[in-house]
Amino acid sequence: MEMPAKGRPWDAVKADLLDRGGNDAKWRDGKTAVYVFNAGEDVARVQKEAYTAYMSENGLGPAAFPSLAQMEKDVISMALGLLNGPDGATGAMTSGGTDSITMAIKTARDHARAGGKALDTANIVLPQSAHLAFDKACHLMDIEVRRIPLRADESYEADVAAMEAACDAETIMIVGSAPNFPHGIIDPIAELGEAAERQSVWLHVDACVGGYFAPFARMNGVPVPPFDFEVPAVKSMSADLHKYGYAAKGASTVLFRSEELYAYMPFEFSCWSGAPMTTPTLAGTRPGGAIAAAWAIMNYLGVDGYRRLQGEVCATRERVEEGVKALGFEILGKPLLGLIAFSHPQHHALALYGEIYRRGWFTSATIEPPSLHLMLSPKHSEFIDAYLDDLAASVSALAKGEDGKAAEKVEARYS
Repeated sequence: MEMPAKGRPWDAVKADLLDRGGNDAKWRDGKTAVYVFNAGEDVARVQKEAYTAYMSENGLGPAAFPSLAQMEKDVISMALGLLNGPDGATGAMTSGGTDSITMAIKTARDHARAGGKALDTANIVLPQSAHLAFDKACHLMDIEVRRIPLRADESYEADVAAMEAACDAETIMIVGSAPNFPHGIIDPIAELGEAAERQSVWLHVDACVGGYFAPFARMNGVPVPPFDFEVPAVKSMSADLHKYGYAAKGASTVLFRSEELYAYMPFEFSCWSGAPMTTPTLAGTRPGGAIAAAWAIMNYLGVDGYRRLQGEVCATRERVEEGVKALGFEILGKPLLGLIAFSHPQHHALALYGEIYRRGWFTSATIEPPSLHLMLSPKHSEFIDAYLDDLAASVSALAKGEDGKAAEKVEARYS
């Protein structure tokens, strides 16, 4: 496409713009269980209005936009209140989970350097189920990643003993997930904390998925184990607002136990022709709309609103568990929040994925082990019965001998 010599009328451009989404995943119809977190039209309206109200403002300039600086402080304060942040805990908003994780690793590395560690080849130790954002961040910083197999008891939890054994003098961080993305399982964070203390290393909890879900699930009676700053060894956490915080993309938080630890995160520079500058996170320009929308949604929903929405998600996950078990599937581990993975003893997950995709569902799959994967939203409560009906039809189709053909159609996607 070349830029038009003359501009086009907005009505024509808008029609073209909307038409281009015709083949996108039908998330508004409840047929997408990844990428989008649909909490209803009222939440979407608040997102849009708050975002557009501040979409031209830039969080890079707190002196110019003290409104954004205060909203960010408010968001961090609310986050720490939910996640048992102690006195002196602090943090910042970022563009997403990868950004939050990258900044946590950078902070841990610089903290280790300042503490006298000789880091010729720094490394981090994490379970096999940890998010690939850790590998991406370590690739950027030349840090070795040591991925450790999960426990052998089919709990899909981190193997704490094996992770501790993998630590050495150059380990700067160990990682636990709350929950992990592939299986929706919360790692044993308290046990990881004990290992971190014995090894004198930084413990980071990746709660990008669960940070704004697990506290409310616990309020609703779900037996969520200790996973946040309640565990004394936890030095930092990542928690995404644009997931189960229902904020507009991209909004995440990276949180630290103390100002002392946080001090190793910002980048300050004055040796150039411009004015001295400080950036707290990876980004320079920081979209004001994302900050404003997160602040607005947290205030709009409040504790009661989040408890209601997360309760709907947990109830829907329970319906999924009951429905897929009736179809012969096995649930991976014991999920407590909004993610669930399940496998069938007779049909390959990719074959099932192909069949369910052909019926209009855009979901996900895992490789270790092969399974179907759902990340549920409140809106799915209205559509989950249709999903289960189509899943039953998919199982029936494969039982008639179409297994290999369906698997081949999606093999390339996960190869």
